[in-house]
Amino acid sequence: MLGIDEVGRGPWAGPLVVGAVVLGLDFDPEIRNQLTDSKKLSAKKRQELNTTILEQAAATGLGWVSAKEVDRHGLGPALKLAARRAVKQVLATCKETNLKFDEIVIDGTISLLNDTPLADKVTLLKKADLLIKEVSAASIIAKVARDQYMIELSEKYPGYGFENHVGYGTATHQAALRKLGPCVEHRRSFRPIQTILQERGLHANEISIESQTANVAAHLKSPGSNTKTCTTVIGQTAEEIVADYLRTHEHQIITQNCKTKTYEIDLISAFEQTVFFTEVKYRKNSHHGGALASITAQKQAQMRYAATAFLASHPEYKNYKIKLAAAAVTGSDFTLQDWFELTE
Repeated sequence: MLGIDEVGRGPWAGPLVVGAVVLGLDFDPEIRNQLTDSKKLSAKKRQELNTTILEQAAATGLGWVSAKEVDRHGLGPALKLAARRAVKQVLATCKETNLKFDEIVIDGTISLLNDTPLADKVTLLKKADLLIKEVSAASIIAKVARDQYMIELSEKYPGYGFENHVGYGTATHQAALRKLGPCVEHRRSFRPIQTILQERGLHANEISIESQTANVAAHLKSPGSNTKTCTTVIGQTAEEIVADYLRTHEHQIITQNCKTKTYEIDLISAFEQTVFFTEVKYRKNSHHGGALASITAQKQAQMRYAATAFLASHPEYKNYKIKLAAAAVTGSDFTLQDWFELTE
């Protein structure tokens, strides 16, 4: 059986995540009995179970849909997109291991897999995350993954309290929104965000990033660090724009802003047995040249070294090919001008 559940339908900010899990016959029965609706578990217990599920389950998948994709497609289609991305990962594992399942149980009353070859396998069940262990497991891995993302997001966009409310419309979140304005991770199609945008004289498709980063720096009240903070947030925002673009092209984002003592990589993604290492360049306007202009031969050599070093410490990608890439993001609205592979 394949269980499917979603996390992040209601928040005002952050991604929508769908989990998909086949526990399999070898899954520890004692741990299996502990699986239940993720909301009924403590954060510590969720984390413990999440680790076991990822280690022992026969197949797992996580389908991510960014806030921008929720705005672009609408909540219903976004849920279906996330489910299809999660199931695609499970099917890849099934193909490799010859694993089979004859039923798909989805928590809720709406099939997220209609108009797919798997539609006839779907059973819809209210409270399935409480009743069916595979769905419980799906809810747990989705919840843990999304919560961790929001904690990391709080470091990129301090002041909103993402680490506490994980994007939901709490009083603290509302107060921060009125002080700082929405960031790029807020869902502009949601009415509360639209209201705040209107109050600040912006349209739903406008992002006053330069103004926002200044507000974040002011909020931090760290003397002498405003310029550095703004630069960091702008760089991270540009990286997130490129990451969203790659997700829409079915890349799995491995990590962003990867730093070690010997190398730094802006964005690492995987697609069809290839790991892409992308250098992201932000310019206030296009007059300063595109991304290619700043990717010198020396820079490419540094990127190749970083790619080799990363793969050496991540054996799970040892059979993958390496591709170097570059992306150009420009303007106060953070427009992605281009993403392209670098020729060797």
